[in-house]
Amino acid sequence: MRRTLRAHGHRTAVTVTLALALAATTPPPAGADPAEPGTLAEVHTELKRLYHDAEVATNKYDAADEKVTEQEKRVHTLRTRIEAAETRLSRLTSLAGAAARAQYRGDSLPAEMQFALSDNPEHALDNASLTRQAQQATQGVLTALTATREDLETRTHDATDVLKSLRESRRAKDTERRAIERHIGDAKKLESRLEKKEIERIAALEKKESDAAQAKWVGSGILDKVGTEATPAGKKAIEFATRQLGKPYVWGAEGPDSYDCSGLTSQAWLYAGHPIPRTSEEQWRRLKRVPVEDMRPGDLIIYFADASHVALYIGDGKIIQAPRPGRWVYVSPAASMEILGVVRPDA
Repeated sequence: MRRTLRAHGHRTAVTVTLALALAATTPPPAGADPAEPGTLAEVHTELKRLYHDAEVATNKYDAADEKVTEQEKRVHTLRTRIEAAETRLSRLTSLAGAAARAQYRGDSLPAEMQFALSDNPEHALDNASLTRQAQQATQGVLTALTATREDLETRTHDATDVLKSLRESRRAKDTERRAIERHIGDAKKLESRLEKKEIERIAALEKKESDAAQAKWVGSGILDKVGTEATPAGKKAIEFATRQLGKPYVWGAEGPDSYDCSGLTSQAWLYAGHPIPRTSEEQWRRLKRVPVEDMRPGDLIIYFADASHVALYIGDGKIIQAPRPGRWVYVSPAASMEILGVVRPDA
């Protein structure tokens, strides 16, 4: 019997098999094996899918959050420019009024107006033609500045609408993420109900898969082709990541006490002086891609077809990664997961 989990009408890719949980937790008959290898393999596969889906959802939330932050900065900049334009317009309007009154009385243009409209205020009072030029240009300046202010107000209005939409998208992705995190709670409960022997067998299955994938990758001769020397920036990124070993994985975390996968890689390269995108998907999309056989220590390996995981290559066929909840930052085989490609932050 399967229980399909839904969030706001959107079917998630997460399915918890109750029959498997029961098979894994119900005491076996006397003399029987605690759980059949096939059942534990299915539980192991189910857990991996749960964690993968959660990582995808978190990456989407992080990307949405980053877009909101960038848009908030744009809106703030536009509002600041509007305030500056309004201040200058108010001052020039006042000066224009003074100029009009002076012209009505037959006086010369006020000195303050001359300074305001002169490209070279030091010589404003010495330039006999500046007064006439300023008188002619006054209305033009006011008209142009008014148009600039109106344009800024329109752009700010549009940018604010975009910001509102981005915030709504972020809320939706946060809801999806939280739903999947609840499913992860189910996974942890399932794991906690497994007996020690079964947990050890699942760990053995995971290691067997990892070792087989790594052996195949190394057997292809790839390590004879890849670079062995990191750039100075690459060395700094590896140095940073190495100092984080043993710290726990937490979704959305960027340190200093915990990390998720892309939180670790983005902070490592920020420390190295090369800010890079926050999420693994954006790192894959925006950073320079290099062939796997041309990678070098410090490069980032992107995993899975959806670019949902990333790790820092440190050489000798190894990576430093923040894997998933319940784990910690550690060194592991580079080919233990499905490699999508390699990107280079300091290309």
